[in-house]
Amino acid sequence: MLSTEDIHKIAVQVVENESNAIKSIIPQLNQSFSEVVLLMLENKGNIVFSGIGKSAIIAQKIAATMNSTGTSSVFMHAADAIHGDLGIIRENDLVVLLSKSGETPEIKVLVPLIKLRGNKIIAIVGNRNSYLAHQADYVLDVTVDNEGFPNNPAPTSSTTAQLVMGDALAICLMQCRGFSTDDFAKFHPGGALGKQLYLRVKDLYINNEKPEVGPNDSLAQVIIEMTKRRLGAAVVTDNGKLIGIITDGDLRRMLLKHPDIEHVKAKEIMTPNPKTIGEDDLVADALHKMRQNSITQLPVLKEGQYVGVIHLHDILKEGVL
Repeated sequence: MLSTEDIHKIAVQVVENESNAIKSIIPQLNQSFSEVVLLMLENKGNIVFSGIGKSAIIAQKIAATMNSTGTSSVFMHAADAIHGDLGIIRENDLVVLLSKSGETPEIKVLVPLIKLRGNKIIAIVGNRNSYLAHQADYVLDVTVDNEGFPNNPAPTSSTTAQLVMGDALAICLMQCRGFSTDDFAKFHPGGALGKQLYLRVKDLYINNEKPEVGPNDSLAQVIIEMTKRRLGAAVVTDNGKLIGIITDGDLRRMLLKHPDIEHVKAKEIMTPNPKTIGEDDLVADALHKMRQNSITQLPVLKEGQYVGVIHLHDILKEGVL
């Protein structure tokens, strides 16, 4: 049984070895790499990623990264390809084959079939002298000296190197296309990440009541308005102009300062010039402002006019964190 200290040492060694393996492929980001990026950029069809075993899993992930960053891609398992799925590949598609050895039987069967169809092959391969490397039109060398731990037969550093090479391709293509955060959001509309990039304050605050009192309204009127609107705050306006906000915390602090609450007016307990947010601002910006100022609601402005309130609960409900 290993001690916790031994476990820690092994884990550190694995991370260090894989880190070194990644750095070792930097010299392979050469002219051939740039040519592959330009080829992918000019490609009129899909980019088909394929592999067998662990390489297939990495191929699937790279295809997903490509799709989410603006490069149309599909995944085809190499074993399935030679049993009917070869129809995935179309005339103008590029095919990227991932393999550590470049000698797996499925790859050897698949390569001639792809070449017969006239599609170009890009190899992400860990053996420069392999069958795949010799048959491919372009080779991206991801050879590593060792896996993540001595005498470890399982692909670790080698698959990490494949993944990083794929990431390098995807990001280079993204930058070449001028792919923006707005573009990214279009491909991620359902997740929290996408919502951070596209969800606007106006998408949320309109579902809330609009708590509003005047500067000379009584404490009773303030409490009634806060209770009715259920947002834990009332915004103080004067002739339509926002001048302050009263929160639950302001009410508690007021009770300590004003023993005689009968004659207290809204303007006496409000926080003047509160933090606000524009209705066209991102919900993520509203959340950042709330966190930065330790508050749970923000008055919303439209062309400088108070139109409503966005609450932290609205943002939590949407999962924008």
